[in-house]
Amino acid sequence: MTDLTLSQRTQQLPRLHPRALLLLAGLTWWALYQLLIPASESIVAALPVDRASHLGGALQFFLYDTPKVLLLLTAAVFVMGMINSYVMAVSLGIVTRVIALSLPEMILLRKVLKVRLIATFAGVVAAGILLVGYLFNAVL
Repeated sequence: MTDLTLSQRTQQLPRLHPRALLLLAGLTWWALYQLLIPASESIVAALPVDRASHLGGALQFFLYDTPKVLLLLTAAVFVMGMINSYVMAVSLGIVTRVIALSLPEMILLRKVLKVRLIATFAGVVAAGILLVGYLFNAVL
């Protein structure tokens, strides 16, 4: 058995422990967000500019607000990506189930199955669609 390097283990982390990675990313994001004000004030204090002046206030605001906006945009893009992938998965799942009940599907099935078995298939698929719909309505 070969030993994995650190970069190989790091690349496998999202696949092996997705919840841990998500929690780590969320905690890192929160920690960075909490450090914005102290970091911006420290940077302005290290510059040869009076904090009480207009330039000092503008610099502190810029150094605070720019990373804040980038962090908020990162969070918004991540959350919308998760929602989009979830909605796409649900939509594709519903579409593929509905296609299973289409007339061309029934005509194709008629060539290999008896009518009673096709009716049973259609009933099970329709009940599955309704059950999944009620389940998503209850969860969401």
